[in-house]
Amino acid sequence: MIKAVFLDLDDTLLWDKKSVQVAFHKTCTLAEERLGIDAKQLESAVRAEAIKLYQSYSFYPFTKKIGINPFEGLWGTFEDQKDEFITMNKIIPQYQQDAWINGLRALGIDNPYFGKELAKTFPKMRKASPFLYEDSLDVLDKLQADYRLLLVTNGSPQLQKTKLTITPELAPYFEHILISGDFGIGKPDPSIFKHALELVSLSPDEVIMVGDNLLTDILGASKSQIKSVWINREENELHTVAPTYQIHSLSELPELLNNINSN
Repeated sequence: MIKAVFLDLDDTLLWDKKSVQVAFHKTCTLAEERLGIDAKQLESAVRAEAIKLYQSYSFYPFTKKIGINPFEGLWGTFEDQKDEFITMNKIIPQYQQDAWINGLRALGIDNPYFGKELAKTFPKMRKASPFLYEDSLDVLDKLQADYRLLLVTNGSPQLQKTKLTITPELAPYFEHILISGDFGIGKPDPSIFKHALELVSLSPDEVIMVGDNLLTDILGASKSQIKSVWINREENELHTVAPTYQIHSLSELPELLNNINSN
């Protein structure tokens, strides 16, 4: 009998990929208007430079463990009071500037001043572009009537809380909000799932994990003997680990849960 639903945040309830895409479009369009360069080429260049820079820093292994990607680094602030975040917070402002400066240079434009302006613009555009999937709130309304809800999200506490602040509809649905940066390690490590079970005082067979990411949400649930639901909106192929169930939109989830509990 499923009594609680563990839900992922990014690209499960929040459409984070779209938010980042819109922020890049708005910021790179500014560069196109100002300098006459192609916005899409600049976006590609900045994305490439951001990944390369991000992977070169001493904090990179920590961000992999917690689950903070390079594009979150381009707009987030990391003032959480843990040693790794303190180090990260010192480096991130320069990283944000260098990613844009180097992106411009990759297109033959050496303009650090304008690169710094774009680095300041991108976080503003990201914060101004929060998107929920159109079925997120309707599904949460339905689930709330029958299940206990817990949010299990990878990332920096400050950044994930910022995402929830700019989408204030979400947080009230959840009995607990578990952020990997607070806990110390992220999905797919079984320890964060064990902690989630302890928060709701339930056994693995009484909960189900719902998420979009096979390598974090689904793998972690599998390692923890928890049933899982993979939201495969993009019709991706299965790899590495198989979910217990697969759906293609969040709107399919209430009926699936009803069927599971009816059998």
